[in-house]
Amino acid sequence: MVTSFGAGSAQGCGDNGTMKTIRLRAGKERSLQRRHPWIFESAIERGGADSGETVRVEGHEGQFLGWAAFSPSSKIRARVWSFVESERIDAAFFGRAVASAIQARTRLEVHSDGMRLVHGESDGLPGLIVDRYGDTLVAQFTSAGVERWKAVIADALLLHTGLEKLYERSDASSRGLEGLPESTGWLRGSGATDLVLREHDWQLALDIAHGHKTGFYLDQRDSRKKFAEHARRLQFQRVLNCFCYTGGFTVAALSGGAAHVTSIDSSGPALVQAAANVALNGFAPERASFMDADVNASLRQFAQAGQSFDAIVLDPPKYAPTVAHAERAARAYKDINRLAFKILEPGGVLFTYSCSGGISADLFHKIVASAGADAGVDGFITERMGGAPDHPMTINFPEGEYLKGLVVMRKL
Repeated sequence: MVTSFGAGSAQGCGDNGTMKTIRLRAGKERSLQRRHPWIFESAIERGGADSGETVRVEGHEGQFLGWAAFSPSSKIRARVWSFVESERIDAAFFGRAVASAIQARTRLEVHSDGMRLVHGESDGLPGLIVDRYGDTLVAQFTSAGVERWKAVIADALLLHTGLEKLYERSDASSRGLEGLPESTGWLRGSGATDLVLREHDWQLALDIAHGHKTGFYLDQRDSRKKFAEHARRLQFQRVLNCFCYTGGFTVAALSGGAAHVTSIDSSGPALVQAAANVALNGFAPERASFMDADVNASLRQFAQAGQSFDAIVLDPPKYAPTVAHAERAARAYKDINRLAFKILEPGGVLFTYSCSGGISADLFHKIVASAGADAGVDGFITERMGGAPDHPMTINFPEGEYLKGLVVMRKL
């Protein structure tokens, strides 16, 4: 049976009986039997398909393991849609998956009108990211499978949210690994791309067309709230926000009563937006200063000048996208944390993060500990932080825990 769903949709992918088959090498079935959705190129003995086409995955002895989207250009050669043999991978399947992801978010306590509605593999939709900003959806299609079903998924998103506007931000570097070109613009509806997000006790302006990721870092929502609470309780006087982007932690600190926040980023446009966000929330401009500079060089300059801070945020970009980059990334994380410890006041608080999937929470802890030792500083780890709950990690897909953080209070 062949069904057309329009431009960008799958053709004939609803009839599992006509699917192509890939067979795995002996001993490579274990991860799928544990319901992990990734199949690497090296695990496949034979078989193939077109980009995004659904394939039947079989073990070495021919037993059914799952239905997966094939990606001939990627090292992750297939991503599993379903482990149920009777499942049909069709428009109805994607409608159910989208509805399930959205329904799960209704059970979460999120103090914002910005929320992640679909979080890739954790929601059974590998390669799909969907964020909601008020009445606007922003989606990233980063794998061959969701690219093939794009039109169907777009319709399902509007149906199950009741919204009319969907903007595409499929410009992540991972698209290239899938053999896919960048694609951005309105998929459904139209409107302004400059939006204002309400979060906790503050507002944050963003640009869904040009901002990082889908326009903003919703995953740090709860960390920003925690930072504001620390600022209020500990009465921060001098705060340093490194890799500040558009000033989310800056606004949070000021909302908590911090006397002054210095924000550093190497992006001039991001700093302009950060200053605008400070003004948007009604804070006096003299309470914030902004530096268009390299963070590492700035930390060294502060240390040489004897300048210190009673609260520091380190939220750097992704240094290690995969485990293969972990060693180099570990050195970079250690360096910035060592420098930060040197200028952190005794009794001061460091909020430090890694958003690298190739750096585990255990390794990150060791990196920060080593940085403190090299700086001659000890501290209490008062809290471990992660992504907001609408960015879930599941039991079967631990790679979903890409964001990890530590709150460290330097010993007096």
